[in-house]
Amino acid sequence: MKLLLTSIAPRPGTGPAQALLADYTKRIAAYTPAETQIYRSEQALLDSVGRHRARTAPWLVLLDSRGVQLSSEALATRVSEQQSAGRQLAIFAVGPANGWSQAALDAVRDHSGLLLSLGAMTLPHELARIVLAEQLYRACTILAGHPYHSGH
Repeated sequence: MKLLLTSIAPRPGTGPAQALLADYTKRIAAYTPAETQIYRSEQALLDSVGRHRARTAPWLVLLDSRGVQLSSEALATRVSEQQSAGRQLAIFAVGPANGWSQAALDAVRDHSGLLLSLGAMTLPHELARIVLAEQLYRACTILAGHPYHSGH
């Protein structure tokens, strides 16, 4: 299953944050195809989700403070369930500064998706993308039995 890490942002990240995101994306790609994408608007993201043509609809995961908080192991389990179901694409999206619209929340429901929270604290977009990428890398290593994840 391909992992697409997206964000709604006016411009791509730069400097150390972008380098760290690229590093984790490369690490994920050792386990499963992965890439990053920036969208200028929520509508552009939703249009892109609607254009994906494959035998299965994409699994849409929106990061939102109102979402469910999962342990690393639980996230790995959710990813594994989608892989086992034959899902070809998982889209993980960090939302716009003002939060997700009702249309985006409806899209999660329509794609059997997930509203996911990284915690109660508010994070800048670039940092949220890095935390998400690291957790997806950790999920891949958990599923592969790699010692990166030691359980604490």
